[in-house]
Amino acid sequence: MFNKILIANRGEIAIRIMRACRELDVESVAIYSDADATSLYTKYADESYPLGNPSPAKSYLNIDKIIDIALESGADAIHPGYGFLAENPKLGEECEKNGIKLIGPSGKVIHEMGDKITSKNLMKKAGVPVIEGTPEGVSDIEEAKEIARQIGYPVIVKASAGGGGIGMRAVYEENELVRAIESTQSVASTNFGDSTVFIEKYLEKPRHIEFQILADEHGNVIHAADRECSIQRRHQKLLEEAPSPIMTEELRARMGESAVKAAEYIGYTSAGTIEFLYDDGNYYFLEMNTRIQVEHPITEVVTNLDLIKEQIKIADGQELQYDQSDIKVSGHAIECRINAENPLNDFAPNPGKITGYRSPGGPGVRLDSGVYMNYTIPTFYDSMISKLITWGATRNDAIARMRRALSEYIILGVKTTIPFHKAILRNPNFIKGDLNTHFIDMYKKGIDEEMEKVIARDLEIENKLKSTFMPAKKIAAISSAVGSYLNSAKNQQMAKK
Repeated sequence: MFNKILIANRGEIAIRIMRACRELDVESVAIYSDADATSLYTKYADESYPLGNPSPAKSYLNIDKIIDIALESGADAIHPGYGFLAENPKLGEECEKNGIKLIGPSGKVIHEMGDKITSKNLMKKAGVPVIEGTPEGVSDIEEAKEIARQIGYPVIVKASAGGGGIGMRAVYEENELVRAIESTQSVASTNFGDSTVFIEKYLEKPRHIEFQILADEHGNVIHAADRECSIQRRHQKLLEEAPSPIMTEELRARMGESAVKAAEYIGYTSAGTIEFLYDDGNYYFLEMNTRIQVEHPITEVVTNLDLIKEQIKIADGQELQYDQSDIKVSGHAIECRINAENPLNDFAPNPGKITGYRSPGGPGVRLDSGVYMNYTIPTFYDSMISKLITWGATRNDAIARMRRALSEYIILGVKTTIPFHKAILRNPNFIKGDLNTHFIDMYKKGIDEEMEKVIARDLEIENKLKSTFMPAKKIAAISSAVGSYLNSAKNQQMAKK
């Protein structure tokens, strides 16, 4: 097993990886920008090293600096978590040059699956269902119009090198196509340095269902069942659950077999996710995430696996200790992503200082968090505060438990998505499991009205609780007094000696 792992990330995912390291008796190394100097994960690690400038390009995306720290600290492996460098092939190349193991797949696989056109063509060859569309990038407008006519409107224009829904444009009529292609090309060039776009059939109300994959370096590949990720805004997930409410044993077997086939065909190793769109009884390959997912805890809860530890063991060259028949789904789990955002203002980021904080607990509740009382959420990075996960014997039990946990979760000083999650969990269509990727837009009016009621109720509770949270100045004064007392006691002991 590795002696020391550097975590090339920050926040709650850094702490999550460090927890796995501790259970494996492996030392952890944290890296932090100036903006994260007081972050909880830097204290949790065995060692911490500064990166300097808080700009992502000069800190968490600075491969040369991260490799230098890994060498200086004596780390023999790097775990990139998710986001930042997690799907950057260059990190793997630099790790290999310097004798450091990257906890993840090969750079070749990351590159192939990061390009939507390449990955789609590979999946087609592997026998995995794909959505009808262009097999290569399009630039000629007249050719694009002809392709769209053949496929049939609506179609969607996507950036080949894209991710996170950036630059995607649905097109319902031919006169919209030229503008959509030009817009997507511009966004793709700015965000990904590659203006290549392609066209495929647009599914208007699909479900987003993904399968967790584990694959070792000895050719063993299994799936760890499914997750439903249809509650999204701007193609980014906000609430996930496992298993999908529509999942049957027969459908899981078919989709799981396709996911395993996909991983086997590309020679995948590590933990990863095959994402599908499901529509009217059919499913189609969407993309592969060659990393651990934000929503991995709900799979851990229903399968009793530790996916981060499995990732580390695979990178260490160990064989999977499970085969497919060992993977059982028990109960139901829901994850709410708690972001510092204003859900009534189009989810605008709302970073700032947390002036009051109380975390939920009790049976069946898990909280993956990296914040604390009086912590200031930086403006430079993703707005996620934490991930709240609940488990229940049934989906209704998990929903009821999440409602209860959200009612206990108090965060003052910044606006969060907690009211949004409370509203979603009261929505009749959500309760029925009637989901699709446009759920928020379809039921926006009712969700917003429920959120306004929730916020009004929460304000009353917050006003009652404010007096129970100690002001920052008072905390600082007490801390200073305690420090002075300890120094005085230490000086007296020294004088006696």
